[in-house]
Amino acid sequence: MIGLGTYGCSAPAARKINAYNVPEGVDVRGRFDEEFGKILTKDALQFVADLQREFRNHIKYAMECRKEAKRRYNEGALPGFDPATRYIREGQWTCAPVPPAVADRRVEITGPVERKMIINALNSGAKVFMADFEDALSPSWENLIRGQINLKDAVDGTITFHDRARNRVYKLNDKIAKLFVRPRGWHLPEAHILIDGEPATGCLVDFGLYFYHNYASFRNTLGEGFGPFFYLPKMENSREAKIWNFVFEKAEKMAGIEKGSIRATVLIETLTAVFQMDEILYELRDHSVGLNCGRWDYIFSYVKTFQGHLDRLLPDRVQVGMTQHFMKSYSDLLIRTCHRRGVHAMGGMAAQIPIRDDPAANEAALDLVRKDKLREVKAGHDGTWAAHPGLIQACTEVFTNNMGNAPNQIQTAKREDAANLTEEDLLQRPRGFRTMEGLRQNTCVGIQYLAAWLTGTGSVPLYNLMEDAATAEISRVQNWQWLKHGVELDGDGVGVRVNRDLFWRVVEEEMARIEREVGKDKFRKGLYKEACKIFTRQCTAPTLDDFLTLDAYNHIVKHHPEGVSKI
Repeated sequence: MIGLGTYGCSAPAARKINAYNVPEGVDVRGRFDEEFGKILTKDALQFVADLQREFRNHIKYAMECRKEAKRRYNEGALPGFDPATRYIREGQWTCAPVPPAVADRRVEITGPVERKMIINALNSGAKVFMADFEDALSPSWENLIRGQINLKDAVDGTITFHDRARNRVYKLNDKIAKLFVRPRGWHLPEAHILIDGEPATGCLVDFGLYFYHNYASFRNTLGEGFGPFFYLPKMENSREAKIWNFVFEKAEKMAGIEKGSIRATVLIETLTAVFQMDEILYELRDHSVGLNCGRWDYIFSYVKTFQGHLDRLLPDRVQVGMTQHFMKSYSDLLIRTCHRRGVHAMGGMAAQIPIRDDPAANEAALDLVRKDKLREVKAGHDGTWAAHPGLIQACTEVFTNNMGNAPNQIQTAKREDAANLTEEDLLQRPRGFRTMEGLRQNTCVGIQYLAAWLTGTGSVPLYNLMEDAATAEISRVQNWQWLKHGVELDGDGVGVRVNRDLFWRVVEEEMARIEREVGKDKFRKGLYKEACKIFTRQCTAPTLDDFLTLDAYNHIVKHHPEGVSKI
């Protein structure tokens, strides 16, 4: 308990301190707001604290295991299938049946938990909206707690938004998408909430607050007797999936609902997880509704895993598509694994956004989207992701034209041919080349994304693509790797090697380009220089940091004396 005297008041009557009412051992350091207090109730925080206390040692051990795996790969080891769990991969088990509410997921839209975005996404015509606390959100205190308020209003069906600039009121249609929520990954802390003196685990805050306030209403309406529904990011192995399964079981027990009510899709977006897809589904078999090809993070993970392997350098980011053998193999094996276990195999993100001032360029971009989605549905995917409402119709048409009235392809696209895929297929060296333009694009996109992230925006339209933390991470780790190994830029005939002098020249020129494109006033008011310092420090560090956002997070944490908690 922190007494009033801490802030210079000699008696309780001296002045009123606004504070959240919290359970013992919990300290909320974020700004106090009465509206936030409706989310940060004592009982809700107690639920989060209970989760933290029960599972923090499991989480810490899992993070230590990540460090050990990283050490092995840096010393030359390769990821692969685990002989100890062959019995799971070869067994004939299946996951629990898919709930009727989410049998059809042919197109899903994703975006941050911003109020207007939630309404537009739920109204978009997509089958599912994944509301994101992770890569598409800058995890400021304001964004996180307002996001919880927005989701509660969405589940209750009362969410509205008045756009005063356009004098337009947004509200939900009668028919809306099914709501999934993606909490942060295991590695991210929540520094505004301390539990027993330690920062809370970010994903347990996101999950716990959302579940506590919404499980009953969600099950009665959106979930049709099931739910809530989640997406789970950044896992590296089945041990981490097992922790989530324990969390779900504890939440269900607390709420007094049936085991298996909560359902989740796991993003396979790390190179190590692709070798444990069966095991991940097995651990979550009562709670799983499938796996998703998180392909942008997967590319990031490939570079990060092989950061010390000079023979496994990726070409420019734009060349690493799903036709690369290691990427196609990953997608095919995911489809086979999911359908064998009776759950959805979800395709990857279409990151294009409408080009409103150039109809020809817009149609060319849509054509690329259609071709990508046709590849996915013909391969056997049950659905796909889109980053913008303007893509929903095109994606839906491709999947419907090939699936007809069937809600999914779980029973019809078994992909037994993928049973023969090997470790070598999943790790095959990518084809392509590296260019000066690739170095420039990495630098320009990375700095601009990080500048937006530092000012509270986690999903950013840049050069007709929707960029999030995953694409910024590709930019960062590729620059780092090229610098580390003095890579030759062999794709544009110049043949120069990447070194610090070249990199700093590129940074200087790209900062000038950014200033020209955004304008001097916006450049001066924005945090471009701060973002440049963080990004370039990460690119030139002696050792590669695991995540850009872990370092950058320290720049957006704001502790408030007036937000001090009471018990």
